[in-house]
Amino acid sequence: MTISLILENRDYDTITATPDMTVSDVVKLFADKRIGAVPVVEGVEVVGIMSERDLVHCVAREGRDGIDKSVADVMTSPPITVDPDYNILAALGLMTRRRIRHLPVVKDGAMIGFVSIGDLVKYRMDRIEQDAQAMRDYIQTV
Repeated sequence: MTISLILENRDYDTITATPDMTVSDVVKLFADKRIGAVPVVEGVEVVGIMSERDLVHCVAREGRDGIDKSVADVMTSPPITVDPDYNILAALGLMTRRRIRHLPVVKDGAMIGFVSIGDLVKYRMDRIEQDAQAMRDYIQTV
């Protein structure tokens, strides 16, 4: 079970930010798209992640002036990334240990997806339910 399985079932594009955007621009993205984080991409390379947590730290440090800062000034960098062949359970462990909720998925230096801890938990829950149903079906046939 690898991250690629989650990416294969996606029917939407990853929303990204660029380092030169303002915090205000990204806050608008968060609100409009109902998301809590975006990968920050320069060309094809992921250079950081801008999350609600980064926004809170920025406003705590800078006050209202923080909203006019560039994403490059407040994003978490360097980002922790995984490749598409990374094991889902290992990714959940990584996210728990590092206290992060999002992982850019990178292949050959370019971002190919972005997964949240919610994506990974949902996948695991679906698998557990499938396994339980298979067990119930097996028991009924014995």
